[in-house]
Amino acid sequence: MNRLQDALLYLNDPLNWTRTNGILDLLGEHLRISALAVLAALVVAVPAGAVLGHTGRGGGFTVALSNVSRAVPTLALLTLFAVTPIGFGPQATTIALAVFAVPPILTNTFVGFRGVDRDVVEAARAMGMDGRQVLLRAELPLAMPLVMTGVRTAAVQVVATTTLAALVAGGGLGRIITLGFRQQDYGAVLAGASLVAVLAVLTEVVLAAVSWAVTPGAKQLPFLHVRRSGTGQVPAAVEPAL
Repeated sequence: MNRLQDALLYLNDPLNWTRTNGILDLLGEHLRISALAVLAALVVAVPAGAVLGHTGRGGGFTVALSNVSRAVPTLALLTLFAVTPIGFGPQATTIALAVFAVPPILTNTFVGFRGVDRDVVEAARAMGMDGRQVLLRAELPLAMPLVMTGVRTAAVQVVATTTLAALVAGGGLGRIITLGFRQQDYGAVLAGASLVAVLAVLTEVVLAAVSWAVTPGAKQLPFLHVRRSGTGQVPAAVEPAL
C-alpha cells in the first residue's frame, strides 16, 4: 500500500511532469518512437499484405515470416544493433520495434484481402476496373476491419514494448522505471508502469475509434448490389460508384 501511495505522490508532483526529462518530455519521446515504428511497419506490411492477398499467392510465406518474426525478441534485436553501426539510441529502438510491428499488420492485411468475397471482385471487374482499381476500390474497403485490427494490435504492442528503449539510451517512459529500480524507488517504478499501461489502453481506444470511422458500411459501397439465388450470393446489378 505504501508503494501505491508513493506512486500517487510521484504522479501528483507537478515538478515530475514539467521538469526537463520529466513525464511530459519522456511521454513525447515514447510517442515519437512508437509512432515512427508503427508507420515504418505500415509502409512495409500493408502494401505487401494487400498484394499477396489480392493475388492469392504467398500465403505460406506470409505465415512463416510472421511466425519467425514473432519469435525474435525485441531486446535481442536491440543487443544485436549495439554491435553494428546503428548502435544504441532511439534509431535502434525504432528499427527493432518496426520489425516487431510488421507480423500482425502483414498477417491481418493478407487475411483481410484474401477473405474478400470473390463475387465482389468479379462484379468490380465486370464494371471494367483494372487490378489496381479492384484492389483499392473494392477489396480495400472490405478488408479494412482486419487491416485495422492488425494495426491496433501492433500499435498497442509497440507502445508497451517501447519501454525497453530506456535500456539502450532510447528515452521514453521506461526511463522512469529503470531510474526507479536504480534508486530503489519502487513508487516511481509503479508510477512509470502505470503510465505505460494507461497509454497502451488509450492507444487501443483511439485506434478502435479510428477503425470504426474508416470501416465502410454497406451503403458506402454502392458499386455492387447483391441478390440471393439458390446457389448463394451473386451480383445482380452493377452500378458505377459516384
